[in-house]
Amino acid sequence: MDHPDRQLATLGATGLAVSPIGLGLAAPGRPAYITLGRAADLGTDRDRATMEHRCHLMLDAAYAAGVRYVDAARSYGLAEEFLASWLATRGVAPGAITVGSKWGYRYVGDWDVHAAVQETKDHSLAMFGEQLPQSRALLGAHLDLYQVHSATLESGVLDDHELLRALAALRDRGVAVGLTVSGPNQADVVRRALEVDVEGTNPFSTVQATWNVLEPSVGASLAEARAQGWGVLVKEALANGRLTDRGGDRRTGALEAVAAHQEATVDQVAMAAALHQPWADVVLSGAVTVPQLHSNLAALELSLTDDDFELLASLAEEPPSYWERRGALPWQ
Repeated sequence: MDHPDRQLATLGATGLAVSPIGLGLAAPGRPAYITLGRAADLGTDRDRATMEHRCHLMLDAAYAAGVRYVDAARSYGLAEEFLASWLATRGVAPGAITVGSKWGYRYVGDWDVHAAVQETKDHSLAMFGEQLPQSRALLGAHLDLYQVHSATLESGVLDDHELLRALAALRDRGVAVGLTVSGPNQADVVRRALEVDVEGTNPFSTVQATWNVLEPSVGASLAEARAQGWGVLVKEALANGRLTDRGGDRRTGALEAVAAHQEATVDQVAMAAALHQPWADVVLSGAVTVPQLHSNLAALELSLTDDDFELLASLAEEPPSYWERRGALPWQ
């Protein structure tokens, strides 16, 4: 990346400074995750101290490269703890980097790669009341953005007026409030969230959604959110490894064709496609090794053409099929 000061933008109307690529800690924060090729990336040595060291190396490399947004969650194993220890040992002051975290899922994997259940969902007011103090105890003044983790219409989180008032109160205390979305009905959840009203205001100011060239269906609703002043963050731009050189399951050679044309790698093309969306403020890298991170960051140098985008459009899958496949990815 260029000098970070020339890369920063504002995350919607939040006033938070962010870089175009952020670092997600879903994979570095816990021993098991669903990204393809994890065994090759991490091997079998995944004790807490080793994972914390690796996470710190990733954060060091990201910060040195100008990354100024980091994304964690209560359910990402010990991601918040690893981030907190990095912030403390490196002497990173609040405001020097924008930190987002999430509530609504509990990590129950007990640091066991083979645990039958790794996380459980709870979007109740009680869960919010439990997890916010936990995040604040670790991150303190560094916590800039707190998001509902994978909000759905079925969970009732967007209709729980007492909970929404609690979120609005958090916003009024200076922490931006957002939501993340997943699944084939992402767009419906985004549009419902845009309509939330708590005593004349909407507590939400950001949305984080899965968008990639295999699953672009949420794009129009994200454009609507951006038009209303919301910050927009993109997750899973590489489709949990499917849009990398280890994917091995693409239906066409479109991604490779664009990569050849751009003299780039397939992950760089997939990241660039997300970065080129006019509504995207931040695209998260899910890298777990420094070379992966540097490869993702090189996407900033690509300028995709109309012909490139036409080729990439041929990769789009029907959302139910995409999410069924994602749901079948093993924790490894």
